[in-house]
Amino acid sequence: MGERKVLNKYYPPDFDPAKLPRARRPKNQQIKVRMMLPMSIRCNTCGNYIYKGTKFNSRKEDVIGETYLGIQIFRFYFKCTKCSAELTMKTDPQNSDYVVESGATRNFEPWRAEDEEADSLKRKRESEEMGDAMKSLENRTLDSKREMDILAALDEMKSMKSRHATVTVDEMLAALQRTSDDKEKRLEEEDEALIKSVVFHNSSDFVRRVRDEDIEEEEEEAVRLSNGHAETSSSSPKRQKPSEEPPSKATDALTKASLDDSGKQGNSRGSDAKLNPLVRISIIKKPVASDAKAAAEPDQKKTVDSSANSIGGLQSLCQSYGSDGDDSD
Repeated sequence: MGERKVLNKYYPPDFDPAKLPRARRPKNQQIKVRMMLPMSIRCNTCGNYIYKGTKFNSRKEDVIGETYLGIQIFRFYFKCTKCSAELTMKTDPQNSDYVVESGATRNFEPWRAEDEEADSLKRKRESEEMGDAMKSLENRTLDSKREMDILAALDEMKSMKSRHATVTVDEMLAALQRTSDDKEKRLEEEDEALIKSVVFHNSSDFVRRVRDEDIEEEEEEAVRLSNGHAETSSSSPKRQKPSEEPPSKATDALTKASLDDSGKQGNSRGSDAKLNPLVRISIIKKPVASDAKAAAEPDQKKTVDSSANSIGGLQSLCQSYGSDGDDSD
């Protein structure tokens, strides 16, 4: 067991390898090889399709008596994946491919047909030119003529394309640049116009929106101002209630009249201040002062009469006091 893993073993001096017994193997011995199917095939027994790349445990052997330029040809045995029927194929070094030998048929491949046709034409031409120099010359002239025709057709296509394409690449790039510049300029102008169209509250061009209710109120107020007598008649009862009562003093009537005049003037100013400057109103002066004076005249007369009576009483009292003083002296 100690010599099981050594690389070099001991050979005695009297060792003769010719005396070793040799095992006799068959000349065409099969070797087990795991391989992938190189093409798609169909089993002839069950009709199952086996696709390219399927892995098999196959048996490989040499084909006796078949070589290509000294290259040995091999045969492979494998079984169908469905019915386990034995299928065979062998190598084809001439075409660098494989050939199905028995048990299956290869699927049609269109590129293989084209390649085979081209190869057959090439072999036929080579066989014709093998012993005939004139035939080879004719073939070469035909090839040169075919090439010249192809080049002439290509030049004609290029000239036709150049005639149709009147715009060069530089002109196309310049046109694209111009369109992009014009687009940017148009966008900038639109942005500036939009900014100018926006009016802020603190700007001079700001216009306040007038509601319909405000317009109706202004119209009603203008009608009330134009009809001054109607407005004074509606507002006078509240203000004339205290004037109807008899004044307790002589100077109360004058002060009340002056207060009424100032209140009416203030109301008229306030109403003028509330008007909207957009509405043009013509104001008619009301005879407020004359009416107040007319209303205050009887009160003034009463106060003058009461003051005259009081002055007369005072004078009589002063005279009586003076007469009493003289009598005492």
